[in-house]
Formats: sequence, C-alpha cells, structure tokens
Amino acid sequence: MNLQDFWNETLSQLKSDMDEGEFSFVFSSLQFEASTGNKITLSVPSAFFREQLKGKYLKVLEEKLWELTGQKIDFDFSLRKPEVAPKVRVSEQPREPMEETKPQRTVPRKAHSQLNPDYTLENYVVGKNNEFAYSCAVSISKDPGNAYNPFFLYGGVGLGKTHLIQALGNAIHRNNDKIQVTYVPAESFVNEFLTAIKDRTQNAFKNKYRNADVLLIDDIHDLQNKKDTQEELFNTFNALYEAKKQIVFTSDRPPQELKAFAERLLSRLTRGIIADLQLPTWETRLVILRTKMESKGIRLSDAVVELVAKNVSTNIRDLEAALNKIWAYGELLNREITLEVAQEQLKSVFAGPAQQNIAIDLVQRVVAETHNLGIQDLKGKKRTQAITLPRQIAMFLIRELTEYSTTEVGTEFGGRDHTTVMHAVQKIEDKMRTEPSFEIKIQNLIRTVRDRAGS
Repeated sequence: MNLQDFWNETLSQLKSDMDEGEFSFVFSSLQFEASTGNKITLSVPSAFFREQLKGKYLKVLEEKLWELTGQKIDFDFSLRKPEVAPKVRVSEQPREPMEETKPQRTVPRKAHSQLNPDYTLENYVVGKNNEFAYSCAVSISKDPGNAYNPFFLYGGVGLGKTHLIQALGNAIHRNNDKIQVTYVPAESFVNEFLTAIKDRTQNAFKNKYRNADVLLIDDIHDLQNKKDTQEELFNTFNALYEAKKQIVFTSDRPPQELKAFAERLLSRLTRGIIADLQLPTWETRLVILRTKMESKGIRLSDAVVELVAKNVSTNIRDLEAALNKIWAYGELLNREITLEVAQEQLKSVFAGPAQQNIAIDLVQRVVAETHNLGIQDLKGKKRTQAITLPRQIAMFLIRELTEYSTTEVGTEFGGRDHTTVMHAVQKIEDKMRTEPSFEIKIQNLIRTVRDRAGS
C-alpha cells in the first residue's frame, strides 16, 4: 500500500468538498515527508499551525483515509525548518582593485493618497480571532486579482476591518505602485454616485472605478436600501471581475445578513472568499496593547496591562481608548500608573455598556428570532432539539455577556435550576471547540447582541 498515493487522493477529494480558500489556506502549507506502516509523516510550518490542524482537521483526514484504505492511518507532524538562502562562495582568487562605488540610494515609494500609511500588514496583530482573514489578505497582496477574488471581510465595530483592508491596499501599492489601487468608504461611493447623476458626469464616475486594478470598498452595509447605487456597483463588479481585477469589501455583518440588497449583487459578494474578524482573545488583547504601547512609547507595568486586557473585551478600539485614558492621566498629572490608579481611572470603562446595557430579554429575543422561535419557547418546558439547543445558546450568551449568576439566569428561563444553566454553558463550549462553523455562529450572535445593546 502506497500511502502517498492515498494521501494525494485524500487531498483531491477534500479540495472538491471544501471551500477553495479554506482548502488552500490549510493544506497548501502541509508537505508529505514519509510513510511507515500505517503512519504518515507531514511537515508543518509552525507549532501553532500544527495545533490548529489537529484541533480542526485531523479527524476529517483520518475519516477520509479510512474510507480510502479501510484501515486506521495515524499521523505524525514534524516542524519544517525555515528555508535559508544558500551562502555565496567567495572566490579565493585575488581580485584586481576596483573603483570605489557609492551605494545606490533607494527612493521610498510615495504613500497612497487614499490610504492611512500607519495601517500595514506588518503592524496588524494576528491571533486566533483573525488569522484566516489576515492570511487571505497576505495572499491577495502578493497576487491581486487571482487569489481569493472577491474578498469579503466582516466583523463587529472596532475589530480591525478598516486596518486590514487599508493594510492590504498599502501592501499592494508598496509592491508595485503602477497598480491602480482605489479605496472608498461605501458612504462616499454613494455620495459620489449621486453627485455624478446631478452633474451629469456618470461617465467620469464609471471610468474612475472601472479602471481600478484593485477596488477596496469599506462598510458596504451602508448600501442597504440604495437601489440605484447597488445597480451601479453590480455593473462595476462585473466589469472588474471579468477583467480579473481584485475586489475587496468590508461589512459589519456577513452577506446573508445584509438587508434590502439586490439578490444578484449578493450572489456576486459571496462568489469568492468570506472571512470574519471575531472578538480578540485575552492573549491577543495583551499583544495588541503591548504593540500600541511600543508604537506610542508608553510604559506601563505588566499588572496594569493585564488588568486592561482582562476587563476590556469588546473590541480593539475600546482597548486603545482605555490605554490612552490612563496614559494621558499619568502624563498630564505626572503620576505613576499603579494598579490601583488604573482601576480607579477605568472603573467607568470596566462597568460600561458592554456589561450594563445588555438585558436578559434582549439576548433571549435575538436568539429566538435567529431560530424562528418565540421567547416563551425558550422559557417553556419543551425539550425538543429545535428548542433545547437555542435555549442553551441563550443561557451561554447571557453568562458570557453579563454579570448575572447562574441562579438568576435559571430564574429567567422558567425557574430552572442553576445546574441546568451550568450544563448548558458547558455543552455550548464543547460544541464550539469541535465545530468551527458553530463557533462562528456564536460569535455572530454575540456581535448582534452587542450591536443592539449599543443602539
């Protein structure tokens, strides 16, 4: 039995079963190294990649190989050493003296007029919450128009959408400034379109956007209910896509949640790769804070940084706001920012709208609407799967987003015992760990609840 042939067939079948972007992102980094007995050895680029692969895809690989071989195939993963450029052998023959030449000066490329130069891929903090979106952006920057086109990026307020889309534009511009990169917020696109109609300059408007090599449109959700503008974007999309020009969109919600959008435009938005930005983990929040501190020359103790990272879990924007507040306090009053000072200055932030404005009935209403149920279904006694899972999701979200105790939560669900709530939370956490698509669903619900609470 040649396991390498079976491995190649496994990849072939997975490629046809999976989303093209996901398959490329995961399996293009794997290399077949060897096989002995019933074991395949694969090399991976990093330990982090290895753990992600084991957690999300190892079972899929094992099941596929079982189907093909009728035997259980084990896997071993080795870390691949980074490639090192070969050393150039210096000739030992004596050389004739050469005229001293002045080193050539490299002229830095001019910054893109529509993009913030501070937004780069190099200073974008990558964690589990955004690694897939970031990897897609890096791939696009190297080969715009061919890899992942169109690219649809979504996430809640302050999670880094604008940073990533502009960093992508800056990377393309830096690599080749002859590539025409056009960036526009959707609201500006609407206003320009209306002005073009009023001034009868539609041709100039069309030429501006249809001659772009890379079109970046930020916050496309602002086009909801803009029927004529959507029609123009649809035609612009077709012209660019057929010419193999790169198109990138950002939104605060996934395409299927965009309301009052033409169906044919939605079909175009979902034609390529879709990636989401989730809430940063505690570890990622720590890295974000330390990166911001380094760029601004801020010095704070580890205890203070960890305090902020633990208590500000909403988004990156709020993290930076909290950091700026305590830094400004220390600078203006010439005081050391101790743990006690930080707690005092940020107590309003820590007890802010992320926790206080979220009511139990709001969470119940969002979950019920998402699953086509009524709130009374969640509070009732029925235990069918169609109701039990949404009920557990609602309990999990309330415990995640509020300070209510398990006893208080149980009371709001028909007087259930606190152990029922604890069991529900555990069930949802287990399901999130084993099903990536379910985890994305939960993150979308969290974003929806936060958005409604904020409004």
